[in-house]
Amino acid sequence: MSLEKRAVLIAGATASGKSALAIALAHERGGVVVNADAMQVYRELRILTARPSAEDEAQVPHRLYGHVSGQTAYSVARWLADATAELEAVWRSGRVPIVTGGTGLYFKALEQGLADIPLIPPDITQKWREAKGDLHAELAKRDEGAAARLNPNDRQRIIRALEVFEGTGKPLDHWQRAAQSEALLAGVSVERILLNPDRKALYARADERFARMVKEGAVEEVKALLALGLDPKLPVMKAIGVKELAAWLSGWRGLDDAIAAGQTATRQYIKRQLTWWRHQMPGWEERRA
Repeated sequence: MSLEKRAVLIAGATASGKSALAIALAHERGGVVVNADAMQVYRELRILTARPSAEDEAQVPHRLYGHVSGQTAYSVARWLADATAELEAVWRSGRVPIVTGGTGLYFKALEQGLADIPLIPPDITQKWREAKGDLHAELAKRDEGAAARLNPNDRQRIIRALEVFEGTGKPLDHWQRAAQSEALLAGVSVERILLNPDRKALYARADERFARMVKEGAVEEVKALLALGLDPKLPVMKAIGVKELAAWLSGWRGLDDAIAAGQTATRQYIKRQLTWWRHQMPGWEERRA
């Protein structure tokens, strides 16, 4: 890809101010805001997922917000395909895509691609998932590179590396390197911004926002979502606040208790997001916001 192509990536935890910064940069640079949040793709949950408001969307172009039915199990691969089409269209128009969101896997796919690993035979998968003992040592015998990169306590990723090596005859990074060479942003001039506000202030902001969502119609959103009778295993049903507010609607808990539970779940999610950025996305420009 031409070095003339540019992109801005804005990542950060829930309630860190990503949308406001994205809109400001879109005004400043003639940009188009492209969503990289796994829950903001669902049309049924504008309020509860803090999607940009209609007023925000009227200021600058927004893409990949609320474009998917909650009946869809939207995946990283599907998002990457959609994002590829949108970014290419933005570049053709001579504008700058400003990709913003809180889903780390989306950014990783954007920058590193998705490894096209052949299907691993079920017997190999079962063998390693049921294996006992020091699996990190087993990995070191087969794939020294992966063993050096992975924490000895990260059992899930160690098992995946063992599966891939035995199932394909090649180490995991072979497939990852192939994906990176074809990654969408390969050769693009990229500005990477990570919003990392003070933790205490971030939690307070998230608490206030969840309470405000309830006042602004989140309960009605959840009620309408539940009326669709969707499979509870679908991603949209796992959005923070759905379970908590559904418990109030069913009479299982009081509204104040439901709000407190939603706030707690949000803070726990923020903690996981911050851990992800710290370990998976080094080298980004950190801003306090």
